[in-house]
Amino acid sequence: MADDPLSDFGFCRDCLTDQSTEVRRCRACGSPRLLRHPELHRLTLAHIDCDAFYASVEKRDNPDLVDKPVIIGGGKRGVVSTACYIARVHGVRSAMPMFKALEACPDAIVIKPNMEKYVAVGRQVRSMMQELTPLVQPLSIDEAFLELKGTERLHHASAALTLARFARRVEAEIGISVSVGLSYCKFLAKVASDLQKPRGFSVIGEAEALDFLREKPVTLIWGVGKAFAATLERDGIRTVGQLQTMEEGDLMRRYGTMGQRLFRLSRGRDERQVETNGEAKSVSSETTFNDDLCDYDDLVVHLRRLSEKVSARLRKSQIAGQTVVLKLKTADFKLRTRNRRLDSPTQLADRIFHTSMQLLDRETDGTKFRLIGIGVNDLGDPSLADPPDLVDRNAGRRAAAEAAMNQLRDKFGKSSVETGYTFGKGRREH
Repeated sequence: MADDPLSDFGFCRDCLTDQSTEVRRCRACGSPRLLRHPELHRLTLAHIDCDAFYASVEKRDNPDLVDKPVIIGGGKRGVVSTACYIARVHGVRSAMPMFKALEACPDAIVIKPNMEKYVAVGRQVRSMMQELTPLVQPLSIDEAFLELKGTERLHHASAALTLARFARRVEAEIGISVSVGLSYCKFLAKVASDLQKPRGFSVIGEAEALDFLREKPVTLIWGVGKAFAATLERDGIRTVGQLQTMEEGDLMRRYGTMGQRLFRLSRGRDERQVETNGEAKSVSSETTFNDDLCDYDDLVVHLRRLSEKVSARLRKSQIAGQTVVLKLKTADFKLRTRNRRLDSPTQLADRIFHTSMQLLDRETDGTKFRLIGIGVNDLGDPSLADPPDLVDRNAGRRAAAEAAMNQLRDKFGKSSVETGYTFGKGRREH
């Protein structure tokens, strides 16, 4: 690397001027945000992650919130969807119960999620990504992998400089910030994007990968959650460096296919490519109650509304799903999921609802629930959805009624027409 004329390549992330010489601040604008790395100009695989996405969008739209701790979530009975970095300093984390978050940060401003707005902003960011390269693999509404190999002539810049321009453009045009991780593989690109949040840009090169990983905890490896980390702990394995000393065969005998992943990722080996066919695998909706519910009829009211939301999203996305999934969370935070595969794909709220009613019937035994959700997976072609039902003679009439209601809602608004279930007329009949 020492003989490479570009080995000291670097630039200022604020004004983008060349910073090949070793200085602490940019000679042009005085910024300390300088980016240098021996492999900077060679690396092309990136992970981009929006910073505290929901909270950042809310702060953008309400400047009075800029210096305040903000939590996005479903009220006192819900959980934290995300929190701004001010709230995170106080210990607030995603998926934390809201009451615990407010104990940690009592001055926080809690805002109910506005998914329609967040999706719209996410699409803006995604569109900008696709202007950089056709190889964009979304992971969620606010993060994606990008492969920029071969785009140097198009953008007249290295991948690193193109990504820095992108980050500046997102801030200027959309009003939120992103963090960038640049590396030679997906695993380390994603790790890198989390190193200097917010507004980060971190690089992990191939030459440094083993040393970088050596002292990290095993939980850094994708797929090692709390349960598996406890298993590794019992076996005396706490750091990635310990895995680097072990043979692949030994790890596979102990942990099966996960052992192979441990062997490879601990050494910075990840052959996965950026794939552009990362469509959604499920469509779902859920709600957390203000008070725990156990009565079947009370739960059905929410189930109908959620089924209609899922149906609307399926129609809007022009997809259909064949497996209905019911999600319940008990008062003591234990999760239950139940599913049933249909004979054919569906977009109909009626089919989703009646199937989920049957699943719910078996769970309402006096247990108190704090959350209910419904979703569909096994997504596919909508042209195959909802053929005539030869068994349920009323299904066709209900489908026609649902189509008529959808037309009215599209024209006059979502609340222009409701079913009896919306007003608490759920019945334990199937």
